[in-house]
Amino acid sequence: MIIDYTVTALMFPAIPLLMNIYSNRFHSLSKLIRELHDEHVYENHVPPEWKKQFINLSGRITLLRWTIMFAAFGFLFNMLTVLGLYLNEIFIARIIFGSCCLSMIISIMFFIREIHISTNALKLHMSDMDVKVD
Repeated sequence: MIIDYTVTALMFPAIPLLMNIYSNRFHSLSKLIRELHDEHVYENHVPPEWKKQFINLSGRITLLRWTIMFAAFGFLFNMLTVLGLYLNEIFIARIIFGSCCLSMIISIMFFIREIHISTNALKLHMSDMDVKVD
């Protein structure tokens, strides 16, 4: 495979877009946690599924942290690939670009897992509703 600036340029729009999506999810999750915290501490309201929600939210925070970290490594490796190409170190640039792709794959896999857990959290949140859908 011939690696040049065009190959690395393909990653530039994708990585910041993914990181923006991850950050938005993290922001939404942190807002939800703050709301639940205030409800629990200040209003003494304890939802029936409190422990399950807490475990779920803790897992999601951990997954999002890893998701964002691997995306950041992907962005760093992409920039290092550009530097390697600039210095005409083609072999090193190839290895670093492979690391970029691997980091992004891992990041996306963590994100898919977080979405799965998030979906289960919504089901858990709706578990106290007795609505039958036909």
